Amino acid sequence: MSAHGPLVDPRDLPGWLRPVVAATADLDLSLWRRFAAPGPGSRDAAVLMLLGETADHGPDLLFQLRADTGGNHSGQVAFPGGGTEPNDDDAVATALREAEEETGLDPAGVLPVALLPQLHVPVSGFNVTPVLAYWVRPSPVRAVDPAETQAVARIPIAHLADPANRFRVRHTGGYVGPAFAAPGMLVWGFTAGLLTMLLSVGGWERPWDTADVRDLDAAWRAVGLGVGR
Repeated sequence: MSAHGPLVDPRDLPGWLRPVVAATADLDLSLWRRFAAPGPGSRDAAVLMLLGETADHGPDLLFQLRADTGGNHSGQVAFPGGGTEPNDDDAVATALREAEEETGLDPAGVLPVALLPQLHVPVSGFNVTPVLAYWVRPSPVRAVDPAETQAVARIPIAHLADPANRFRVRHTGGYVGPAFAAPGMLVWGFTAGLLTMLLSVGGWERPWDTADVRDLDAAWRAVGLGVGR
């Protein structure tokens, strides 16, 4: 399997998805400057960036709100995913297995369409491969294990691209990065970085106030999640 790029012919996909998948063949690597290169000795992992569509709100993305357990990513919004297991054939297998375990989706209705470059997440020590997929036949989803996931949600791309829902957050450790507000959810950190890239290559990005920098804890409280980690 290639390091990154399309897994299917973009011409076989819905018109709104074709530019995203086609762009993965020749990504502008400057879009990835906010991430670290894969690190030696780190464990491999994968996340599923699952794009679906409904008649009511158009294209959307599947997110999970992780359980508040006190760990590195406790209480954060993320794409379904996790560490590679010995029986996983590749990053696609990891992403689909983890998504099924965490959200209960039926992988038979999911079409993997592209791989994004592998990225290192220092806080967890994972080398993460984002797997872009199209939800051909959507199935019911839920928080399968409350000890791991608080909630799952399909958030419309139109909501995420709305300038009113975009800003930057400042962590007490000095990190400043992109963030997105959604009902009951705050998307920031690694997930917000991937989402920023997706909106850009998909042609969905709209001008927004990059000078709007908010304290992370205050941003969490504003969406009803309490104090961030």
